[in-house]
Amino acid sequence: MLIGVPKEIKTLEHRVGLVPSSVKEFTARGHEVLVETGAGMGINFTDKDYEAAGAKIAAKAEEVFEKAEMIVKVKEPQPNECKMLREDQVLFTYLHLAADAEQTQGLIDSKCVAIAYETVTGPGGRGLPLLEPMSEIAGRLSIQVGGAYLLKHLGGCGRLMSGSPGVEAARVTIIGGGVSGFHAAQMAVGMHASVALLEKDHSRIRWLDEYFVGQARVVQSSQESIERYVEMADLVVGAVLIPGAAAPKLVSKQMIKNMRAGSVAVDIAIDQGGCFETSHATTHQEPTYVVDDVVHYCVANMPGAVPMTSAQALNNAVLPYALALADKGWEAAMRDDPNLHNGLNVCKGDITYQAVAEALDMPFNPEAGALAA
Repeated sequence: MLIGVPKEIKTLEHRVGLVPSSVKEFTARGHEVLVETGAGMGINFTDKDYEAAGAKIAAKAEEVFEKAEMIVKVKEPQPNECKMLREDQVLFTYLHLAADAEQTQGLIDSKCVAIAYETVTGPGGRGLPLLEPMSEIAGRLSIQVGGAYLLKHLGGCGRLMSGSPGVEAARVTIIGGGVSGFHAAQMAVGMHASVALLEKDHSRIRWLDEYFVGQARVVQSSQESIERYVEMADLVVGAVLIPGAAAPKLVSKQMIKNMRAGSVAVDIAIDQGGCFETSHATTHQEPTYVVDDVVHYCVANMPGAVPMTSAQALNNAVLPYALALADKGWEAAMRDDPNLHNGLNVCKGDITYQAVAEALDMPFNPEAGALAA
């Protein structure tokens, strides 16, 4: 199979779909890899590095899209990239379609086979192995950037995350105790903040409580507890995920309005529409805005800020699935692995993932992605 790796063009996105070590795995199996020139420069991989791994270099993205049978990316295709996709071509990347009707329509119109990293499931249908590494990084980053924007000269109230002897630490409220919320709590505890972690699943609450052993307050999530802990917080992190679907709006405009001036809200769920009513997607170029004196950080590709770490972590997770698609073809690979089949979101002109169709109020056709036994 000919695998194409275009350069990412989302604003300040420096990750790359395949690093040279991953390319070498494909070429060692007899596959061809075509990489757009400069695709890895954001993380210091040169065209020569890719050529040494067996790849060929394309001068333009158009050549990659025209020739490749499968496109491997990081972020969702931008409108001009959707126009370059073609019928039966496999696209393997993050899509986050539930909050993006324009992209969804572009994929439908292309009639490509669009497989989303974020809905591929783990063994037994549990977990999201291709989303987890980026969720881990986003969770950790949320505390790092949240603490930075509490600084007075960046618009915050001027509170130090750890406090100081005799002065209270920053109050951090994390909504959602999944992968990103757990890693956010780890970082916040490590910075000696006063941490409240809100979660609704009882078994997860027990596990979190045993893990943090009093270092973080683990609270049953409810409308009342969200309101109470948001309004007292210096930093609120939204870390709620419903696989493939739009994030629920758990923090209202009124809750934000009731927060202290100079508080910070970080919405990790923004690539699925965000879980604050006041959220809208931003970029690393202009990462924040202010609503009711609360600084909002809603960057839709947070891990892109640390591409050297996140590109490698993503490649480690994606590689086995991408190799299966290349070795077997997408239909056989999905027949052999139902968890990979769960990643199919759009197939040859139809939405095949129910949560996406429901979120966008668009037709859902599971038969389009059905595979013969």
